[in-house]
Amino acid sequence: MNENEKQTVLVVDDVTTNLDLLVETLKDEFRVQAALSGKEALALVNSSSPPDIVLLDVMMPEMDGYTVCRIMKEDLRSRDIPVIFVTARDQEEDQARGFEVGGVDYITKPVSPAIVLARVRTHLALHNQNVLLERKVAARSRDLYLTRQEIIRRLGVAAEYKDNETGMHIIRMSAYCRILALAAGMDESAADILHSAAPMHDVGKIGIPDHILNKPGRLDPDEWEIMKTHTTIGAQIIGRHDHELLVLARSIALTHHEKWDGSGYPAGLSGENIPLEGRIVALADVFDALTSKRPYKDPWPEDRAVAYIKEQRGVHFDPALADLFVGCMDAVREIRESVADEGSLNWEGPACLVRTGS
Repeated sequence: MNENEKQTVLVVDDVTTNLDLLVETLKDEFRVQAALSGKEALALVNSSSPPDIVLLDVMMPEMDGYTVCRIMKEDLRSRDIPVIFVTARDQEEDQARGFEVGGVDYITKPVSPAIVLARVRTHLALHNQNVLLERKVAARSRDLYLTRQEIIRRLGVAAEYKDNETGMHIIRMSAYCRILALAAGMDESAADILHSAAPMHDVGKIGIPDHILNKPGRLDPDEWEIMKTHTTIGAQIIGRHDHELLVLARSIALTHHEKWDGSGYPAGLSGENIPLEGRIVALADVFDALTSKRPYKDPWPEDRAVAYIKEQRGVHFDPALADLFVGCMDAVREIRESVADEGSLNWEGPACLVRTGS
C-alpha cells in the first residue's frame, strides 16, 4: 500500500514519549499525525485534510480529552470521525464518561501495540463501512427523488396536452416560480423543490370533460363550477404523502387559484392564509397565460401583462410578491424568450432555467 492509499490516524497526548510509542506502533500501516494539546488536535481535525480516526489522551492541560471529543462531536465537520480514548484513567466512571461524550472505544495505559493496532483497524473498518453505506443510501435517495421529479413533470405535461396547451407553459411558469421564490427569500434547496412541484399545478384538468376544457368561448355558470373542481381533483390525484416534494405539489394544485382578496377558489382563502407556494404559482401561471397564445386569445405584450400584475396586486396577487415579480422582469424575459412554444420539450432547458443539483 502506498502512502496516498493509507488512512490517517491523529494521536494526541501531552507527553512526547507516549506520542512516540503510538507513532512507532502505527506508522507502517497508517499516515500518522501528532498533537501535544487539545487545541492543536482540533486545528488538525478541522484542517483541509482531517484525520480518519483520533487516538486521544484524557489528562491534558488547558483542555482535556473529554472536552476535545465533545467539541468534535458538536461540529458538523468532525462529528463522524471516530475517537478512541487512550488514558491511564481506567475507572468505570471514566470509561462511561468517554462514551457519553462520543468516544467509540477506550484503551488504558500502558498500551499494548498489538491492541492499539487491532482497535484502530477495527474502528476504521467499521467507519469505512458506514461511510460506504451512507453513500449508497444517499445515491438511492437521490435516484428516488429524481424519479418522483420526473413523474410529476410528466403528469404535468399530460395535463397541459389535454388542455390543448403546450408543454412549454409548465417549463416557463415553473422557472418563473423558482425566480420568484428566490426573490422572496427561499433558499436554493426550497426554490428547487418548488420548481419541481409546480408542473403539477393543473394536473386535475385530466378529470375535466373535454367539451368544457376545450370550449372556445366563455363557460356558462354550470361549466365554470365543473372547471373549478380541477383544483380538488388535482389534490386527489397527488394524494397525501410525507415526502416534501409531493406535499408541496398537492398544496400547489389545491391553492393556486386562491386570490389575495378571498375571491378565489376552491376554499376562498385570503391573504397569508394562502400558502406561499400557492401565491407564487398563481402569479407565475397567470403571467405566462397572459403572454402566451391560446386558442381563444393572442399573446399579450409584456408591458400589458406587467400592468395587469400591478393592477391586481392586493386583489388577485400577494402585493409583496407582485412587486418582486415585476422587479425580476429581466430574468423572466430571458426565460420567456428562451423557451418558445415552438420549441421541443426539454426539461434540462437553458442554463438560466434549470439549476442542476439537489
